[in-house]
Amino acid sequence: MPWNNGGPGDGSGGGSGGPSPWGTPGGGDGRRPGGRPNGPQGPWGGGPRGPGGGPTPPDVDELIARAQAFFRGLLPPGLGGSRGSGGRFSGGNALAVLLVLLVSVWLFSGFYRVQPDEQGVVMRFGAYTRTTLPGLNYHLPWPIESVLRPAVTRINRIEIGYRSAPEVIRAQGRGDGNAQVAPESLMLTGDENIIDIDFAVFWRIRDAGAFLFNTRNPAYTVKSAAESVMREVIGRTPIQPALTDARAQIEVAVKNGVQAILDAYGSGVEITQIQLQKVDPPAAVIDSFRDVQRANTDAERMRNEAESYRNDIVPRARGDSAAIVAEADGARQASVAASTGQAQRFMSVLQAYNAAKDVTMQRLYLETMQEILTKTPAVIVDDRLRGLLPLLPLSETGAPPLAPAPAANPITAAPRGAAR
Repeated sequence: MPWNNGGPGDGSGGGSGGPSPWGTPGGGDGRRPGGRPNGPQGPWGGGPRGPGGGPTPPDVDELIARAQAFFRGLLPPGLGGSRGSGGRFSGGNALAVLLVLLVSVWLFSGFYRVQPDEQGVVMRFGAYTRTTLPGLNYHLPWPIESVLRPAVTRINRIEIGYRSAPEVIRAQGRGDGNAQVAPESLMLTGDENIIDIDFAVFWRIRDAGAFLFNTRNPAYTVKSAAESVMREVIGRTPIQPALTDARAQIEVAVKNGVQAILDAYGSGVEITQIQLQKVDPPAAVIDSFRDVQRANTDAERMRNEAESYRNDIVPRARGDSAAIVAEADGARQASVAASTGQAQRFMSVLQAYNAAKDVTMQRLYLETMQEILTKTPAVIVDDRLRGLLPLLPLSETGAPPLAPAPAANPITAAPRGAAR
């Protein structure tokens, strides 16, 4: 057989054909019929077995030489084969083998792998055909189809109004590491003031096919759309809110506006964040603007103090007035109630008088005398005393106190005294 010997022989198992890469060189000595050696063979087609029946390790250089001789034997003499050997194949057979090998390699070149953070975009003769997911995929080999694998999870950054310096310059501490771009950062606010804004746009690829073929320069498109929408939003916003508490609203409005423009273009780009880096007045007037801000702060502080004083004094005055009104109302109700009671008492007396005039007159006389005598002081004088006035008109407030009597004639209380 030609795979077991060196080529066509003389019918005795030998011959002068080329060597076989899988056995020993061709020859008739020591071989069985069919070209096999008589002795024990190793797993590589020739050579004795080692001690104990184990295989003897092959020589690497010898294997390489045998392989080279085998492939040279496949080629005809005109294509690099050895003359006189005749080759394993001749003429069209060798070309067919080469063609099969080339076609196999060409077909296997169509396998490709898409990484987890990528999408595969397959193009057929330069035209977009399909998008493939991460993993092992296949496309028709070049030049029929080719594949592009852009990273779709990487977050890209575009700076507007400034440019970040390289990390080396930042590490050396040369300034803040940023270069200002005034034509991009200076914008007009809604109240016709100029403001200096630096911001960054963060975006990623959402659809790889649309990203590669619908826009010529996606990064420039994102930058232009972001700057345009930012100017529009700032043009509707006064300068004071833009500098203080409206930054979050500006970022959200710009993000939504830019995303709407990119979706209308079919760019396949997703805006993940708009980040304001700096919002200041222009550098030429920033000192004057800060003076104005300090004056506005002082005015606001004084206004707050006045408001605090008003909030303190007005409720107190309202409370005092309410107390006075309540006190006057209580006095009015008391006076009305007393007058009503007196009137009702008079009417009851009148009714009793009309019913029994004599009894009523007697009762009124007694009540009146009782009231008079209750308020009149009583002076009791002993009848045996002489030299005393019969009546001493003493009052409780204006008159001096009664002089003490002589020790020999003390004033004593007696039931026989006369009342004045």
